Amino acid sequence: MIAETKYIGKPTRRVDGIKKVTGNAEYSAEFNPEHLVHGYIINSTISKGKIVAVHDEEALKVPGVRQVFTHKNIPIEVKIDSDYTDPLAPPGNPFRPFYDENILYNGQPVALIIADTFETAAYASGLVEIEYEKDEGCEVDLKANLQNATREDVPDPPEPRGDAAKAYDSSKYKVDVEYYLPRHYQNPMETFATVAIWSEEEQGFTIYDKIQGVGSSQQYISGIFNLEKEKVRVLSPFVGGGFGSGLRPQYQLFCAAMASKVLKLPVKVVMTRAQMFSFGHRPACLQRLKLSSDKSGKLESITHEAFGETSRFEKFNETVVDWSGMMYQCDNVQFDYQLVPLDVYTPMDMRAPGGATGMYALECAIDELAIEAGVDPLEFRLINYADRDQNEDKPYSSKELRAAFLKASESFGWDKRNAKPGSMEAGNSLVGYGMATGVWEALQQESAAKAILTAEGKLTVSSGTADIGTGTYTIMSQIAAEIVGVPLENVEFQLGDSSLPKAPIEGGSWTASSVGSAVKLVCHELQKKIFGYAQQSFPEELKYAMFEDAQFSDRHLSVKSNRLSYSEILAASGNNSVEVSVNSQPADDRSKYSCYSHSCVMVEVHVDKDTKMITVPRVVSAIAGGKILNPKTAESQILGGITWGISMALEEEGMMDSRNGRIMNANLAEYHVAVQADVQDLEVIFVPEHDEIVNPLGAKGLGEIGIVGVASAICNAIYNATGKRVRELPITLDKLV
Repeated sequence: MIAETKYIGKPTRRVDGIKKVTGNAEYSAEFNPEHLVHGYIINSTISKGKIVAVHDEEALKVPGVRQVFTHKNIPIEVKIDSDYTDPLAPPGNPFRPFYDENILYNGQPVALIIADTFETAAYASGLVEIEYEKDEGCEVDLKANLQNATREDVPDPPEPRGDAAKAYDSSKYKVDVEYYLPRHYQNPMETFATVAIWSEEEQGFTIYDKIQGVGSSQQYISGIFNLEKEKVRVLSPFVGGGFGSGLRPQYQLFCAAMASKVLKLPVKVVMTRAQMFSFGHRPACLQRLKLSSDKSGKLESITHEAFGETSRFEKFNETVVDWSGMMYQCDNVQFDYQLVPLDVYTPMDMRAPGGATGMYALECAIDELAIEAGVDPLEFRLINYADRDQNEDKPYSSKELRAAFLKASESFGWDKRNAKPGSMEAGNSLVGYGMATGVWEALQQESAAKAILTAEGKLTVSSGTADIGTGTYTIMSQIAAEIVGVPLENVEFQLGDSSLPKAPIEGGSWTASSVGSAVKLVCHELQKKIFGYAQQSFPEELKYAMFEDAQFSDRHLSVKSNRLSYSEILAASGNNSVEVSVNSQPADDRSKYSCYSHSCVMVEVHVDKDTKMITVPRVVSAIAGGKILNPKTAESQILGGITWGISMALEEEGMMDSRNGRIMNANLAEYHVAVQADVQDLEVIFVPEHDEIVNPLGAKGLGEIGIVGVASAICNAIYNATGKRVRELPITLDKLV
């Protein structure tokens, strides 16, 4: 039994905040062991062909240069086997750095300079000349290669329901539209970095790596070097953003580990900003939707097909069309999802993968149909509200989306919207109001945790999870402090170490539910052990005591009139500390329900009448995300998602030269993202939502839901302002002229 809430659900400053603002939080590139040498990667300048020759003689003459590694000279014992299958990779043949002379994409790592300093290695890289035999016919444009679309290695979308084509033909109101999303790149502030230390004596690695889950890097390195997992210790105590880019180990990890093993020296390899564009991205996606309704606005059919890009060597899938089958009540639906192989690196998960893409198109199409039918966009969504997940024919564990609609519309002032495009003005700007719905999965993964309470009242809880800036250190400390009943300042939460209890990667918005559930469980088990010690040591005082009647607070166990401190319980039992480990799994009953977070996003845009410049002065996002463990860090997550949604709608676009597959804007000057001047009045509303099914905490996760729906709402608002429907992102001023 827990006393009145003291920490869970309370706005709490980050427990690691002081370390971060004082510079004492050490990131992967900041570890500098003795005898450290530095690596600099050279990337290919063609997208398809072969390496004919590598001229590294001049580079090797530079004082301080130790080695130039290429596919020709890395020893066989550190070359990745041709039959190695990466369990973290999509279907296909995973990319193997320095495996052979073949070039699979522009930006592929082709050489690694090792030198005594980073500057020396970078300088020497400019002296290496690589000759290529270039293949003609580079294909990097999704829309130009739709004829090559395939369903091979693509999971089946949800089963069709009814007859969508027949219902569409007989409906009164229809839209048949196409939407395009370009490539997006994660670009976390911290670039990818690895410090690898090979021990000849122990025949194993110690590795500091930027990764969203130390288990991923441990599994990768132990697999390619044929080592027991215990021989590979990976540490990642702080991560400066990931957004999906760190779910799968990147090639600098192999470079550092390979060089360290060969040279028997600690090796650091840090990617440049340009190299952050040389692996993975949110794939470009073309979507076609055909929607229809009756005269009242009731949906009669949904047809949604999508074409996503992938590499030629792996089949990367996203869940793009599935959302259309469960967001709205509709009995006639048809879906299709295909992949188009291109001469690019394999795309990868990026914040709300598939959801941000699929919901962008769906929510814009819904807006178009609502306007076609003459129904207010909010009312249209309420008319077609789904109380049950039709894709899986399951009830929702909880769904407070109606309340989110109400809260957002009241705060935003949706009733003041004029439906006629171009009818609202402010100064020299046209004003538009737009809205969209957001949704994201509320998942829970298996996770483990350990807790140790000392006689001095210090509580240490650990799990091999990550904190990519989301506040994991803080919310796990809050959970532990409240359940065990110790002050927050007496709690230390340890993460980012593969030697700690196993946890899933930090992604999918499941860390709070997965690791948080394990922390809650291990702390409850710690309560039981403390209670057991107390019963053994104080039999008279606790003669008729029941665990269910116990209170754990202020470092004391209280049962009715008896109150014992943890220190006296441990002293009496002859123990200096008490330790418990657990493994937490989703409950069996969870599979009977569909578990999702939902949101309502409402946006005001201003479009200058003369220049067509677009600004977003106001966004309201109402989130139904289960139990909010820390409103302070939770709000930060949603604010970040909204900001990214503004980027997605108006700015972000990875531009590739179709002649050679080269990213043309591989920097933060030309790959535009939202900055302070683009972000104005953002309001986050958390809608109360009680859910005893989703996980023991009732928390649904907030990392992804904040971005879903934002771009759609902005697009819809721009239409309301201008009367022009732009169906290709980003919406730049030239598309409105």
